[in-house]
Amino acid sequence: MQYSAKYIIHADVRTSGVVERSDVVGAIFGQTEGLLGEGMDLRDLQEASKVGRIDVDIDSEGGRSFGTIKIASGLDRVETAVLAAGLETIERVGPCRANCTVSKIEDARAAKRREIVDRATELLAEFDEETLTSDRLIDEVRQRSQESDITEYRGFPAGPRVADSDAIVIVEGRADVRTLLSYGIKNAVAVEGTDIPDEIAGLTAERTTTVLLDGDRGGDLILRELAQVGEIDYVAFAPSGQSVEDLDRAAVISALRKKLPYDQISETSTPREAFAPTDGGTVEPLTADSLDSVDDETDSGPAVDEATNGDSDRTATDETAGSAESGPETLGDHIRAVIDGETETARLLDQSFAVLEEIAAEDCFDAIADADEVPHAIVIDATVGQKLLDIAAQRGVEQIIATETGESVKQPANVRLHKASEIELS
Repeated sequence: MQYSAKYIIHADVRTSGVVERSDVVGAIFGQTEGLLGEGMDLRDLQEASKVGRIDVDIDSEGGRSFGTIKIASGLDRVETAVLAAGLETIERVGPCRANCTVSKIEDARAAKRREIVDRATELLAEFDEETLTSDRLIDEVRQRSQESDITEYRGFPAGPRVADSDAIVIVEGRADVRTLLSYGIKNAVAVEGTDIPDEIAGLTAERTTTVLLDGDRGGDLILRELAQVGEIDYVAFAPSGQSVEDLDRAAVISALRKKLPYDQISETSTPREAFAPTDGGTVEPLTADSLDSVDDETDSGPAVDEATNGDSDRTATDETAGSAESGPETLGDHIRAVIDGETETARLLDQSFAVLEEIAAEDCFDAIADADEVPHAIVIDATVGQKLLDIAAQRGVEQIIATETGESVKQPANVRLHKASEIELS
């Protein structure tokens, strides 16, 4: 089936209780049988090798199960879409209530196209004089052939001077290395994600290290991770909202000239603030009002407003105010009421910071998982661990303010996590 698959259906499944893979597969067959009409029964399609095996990856936490479903399809686009829509009619798995949502339909042939590009690159190296005349594939092969100066340092994209230079520039990805190479900077190496490899972390201890990152939240996260495992000497950012790979030569040189010693920004809650001074020439600290201001137009999702002056019409509430019944109007009110009050509770808040639900902190995971309306923000008087952060990212929660954060937390790019002690309350 894997050789004839045209599309792959990807779906997410969540249940109200603990189930196993066989329960999910049984529910798919049982609840779609006869539903899609003649010729679209799953068993018949599998027997005719038009649909592949149903791959289910299921995990359980807190008395509930969640996971993914993948089905390879040799049907045409319309039939595949009908089959995918049928999955979303599943309401129960075993004895449990269930919800199944199709996340995407992937064109399986895209992987084959990528193999073609890789092989074409090899052929180009072997037959320099041969001229090929296809369109898009040849454009990509030509782009790859222009990367010939990119080498590897212990398996990671790098410029040719990384191995012997006394100083290195750490960037996010291969495209950044290529950009810097085109401007004559040959000592850059890419970490390729927020999970910093040991090889790069070790290299920072041996060389003078400058980190040059994209001017977005992803850059902040990579810097935070690298600072925990490596030794950083200097930090530089692309202009806010821009990527290193898109900068021209002047912008790259300017960013590197404006680099700052890491010690100067290590205590800054958002390091990029150090590169964007206010009118007074100093960087203002992170405040509850700045977290109230959300910019929905950034590519990486909602971001903290750089202008942290807050709303002049807002007034600070009394320390004893701010219960769910009195309806505090600002995020700062909720922080005072929940965390400063040491209540051991959590509040789930909507976009305007009205209370959707207030529960015991220990019940926060279940409340997020089961919430009919996904919270915009959560204020919790507890330490946030990886389990809670993962379910928040899965459901689409945008920010969490907590008493503490766990030491091993790997922060998803789409969730802003702050300790209450980092936020100044008016």
